[in-house]
Amino acid sequence: MQESALAKLRECDTATICNVIELFALRPRNRGFMDRRVKAAFPELPPMVGFASTATCRTFVEPDPEKAAGAPDLIARFEELSGPAVAILQNLDAGGAAAVFGDVMCNSFMAFGATGLVTDGPGRDLPGIAAIDFPVFCDGLVASHGYNHLLDIHVGVQVGGIRIYPNDLVHGDGSGVTTIPNEIAADVADACGEFAKAEAIVIDLAQSGSASLLELREAYEEKTRLVQALSKRLRGAEARQSN
Repeated sequence: MQESALAKLRECDTATICNVIELFALRPRNRGFMDRRVKAAFPELPPMVGFASTATCRTFVEPDPEKAAGAPDLIARFEELSGPAVAILQNLDAGGAAAVFGDVMCNSFMAFGATGLVTDGPGRDLPGIAAIDFPVFCDGLVASHGYNHLLDIHVGVQVGGIRIYPNDLVHGDGSGVTTIPNEIAADVADACGEFAKAEAIVIDLAQSGSASLLELREAYEEKTRLVQALSKRLRGAEARQSN
């Protein structure tokens, strides 16, 4: 994927990304985004965009020295991706016995080009991570790292209720995390601005302080018309690309 498309995606909020993905009708509207257990630790940061570098991990049991891996082993696989990595770590110890990540791991990932970390387990050391503006998404905080170690690297993982595979495109901000089908990513990036303008018709009227109910209904109808036209155009472009 071209850097220009990634740059456009970094300018879009994740909720709008999800809205635009729906217009392609490639997946059900209740699929592809993580559930509310996975939250942004720093919701004030700009959107995170990158390609999934996946691993499973444990923190409750002592590692088998012959099977355990660490951050350098995952970093060594970043070169397999189509662009900057987002570490996606599935916590195999239900209940979050200890922290999956901390400032040492996040500094290491960022040093080798990663743009963020996402896990369904807890983290720690947030002040140290905040200092480097590294986006992390997790289900809470725990003081100790326990027996933190990685297991299988670049396999399919399940995090936040969805399945993620190596090199899946991931987008996240204060609203949450979603995947973007790689085949439509560039079109999604181009369409977000147009979708936002359609929504602004309603928002601007609502904020005017003088809107009537009739005007509001008309604004919603105009928004719907513009979104439907955008969807038709995007589906047509996708169909032409697949032929």
